[in-house]
Amino acid sequence: MVPIRSWWLGSALAVASGLSAVAVEPKPLLAPAVAVAPAKPKAVLDLVEEKYRDAVAGILQAPTITVKASDLEFVAHPNVYDWLLAHPDRTTLAWKRLKVPSVDITDLGRGQFFWSDESGSELTWQTVGKFENGVIWYATGKVKPSVLLPSVPVKAVAVLHAPRGPQDKVTGDATFKPKVQVYLLAESRVGAGLVKMMGPSGPKMAEEGAEQFLFFFSGIAGYIQRKPEQLEVLLAPTKK
Repeated sequence: MVPIRSWWLGSALAVASGLSAVAVEPKPLLAPAVAVAPAKPKAVLDLVEEKYRDAVAGILQAPTITVKASDLEFVAHPNVYDWLLAHPDRTTLAWKRLKVPSVDITDLGRGQFFWSDESGSELTWQTVGKFENGVIWYATGKVKPSVLLPSVPVKAVAVLHAPRGPQDKVTGDATFKPKVQVYLLAESRVGAGLVKMMGPSGPKMAEEGAEQFLFFFSGIAGYIQRKPEQLEVLLAPTKK
């Protein structure tokens, strides 16, 4: 099975070197709920927490790459799916417990998460906005695509909308059809140059990373719906 990686990481790597990967996190409601996903940058910005608005605006106004992706329809309990979105570190642990290779994600506290690798790439992300059945993430960091290339500073905004059908009156399960839109900014001539060199393949690889990002959460949520007895086994914290 393909290793589960980090989408923030994957988007950045798609810009820097054509690789792809996943990760995220939401926290309590930061803005008035709306019924549909914000389709335009201005609508996204209106839902972003004020202290992050300028930083997010800089990405939305001139992204290096913009990507849209959707997930296959799946059935899960809303409480489980929403909990996974809020705990990417435990989601990656669940994949590992299923014997699927997955990146390490560290919970920094206060709604922040962190990823790094041995080459010097690293990314930190957090929720900066939320709407009905959706969340907005903001990530910053750097990607070092190879030992021969310098680090590329990157910033990203991802808007995930996970509409769900009516809950089953007995099980509480619902049908989900998530989608995500990602705005990625490579803050250097190196990063922008590599994207230009890659041509159409860059956005395509980023799209594949976005699809894997969605499956990072839906795969575990759907598995638990089919095998509810595995919930505590997969989502339990690591024993200290």
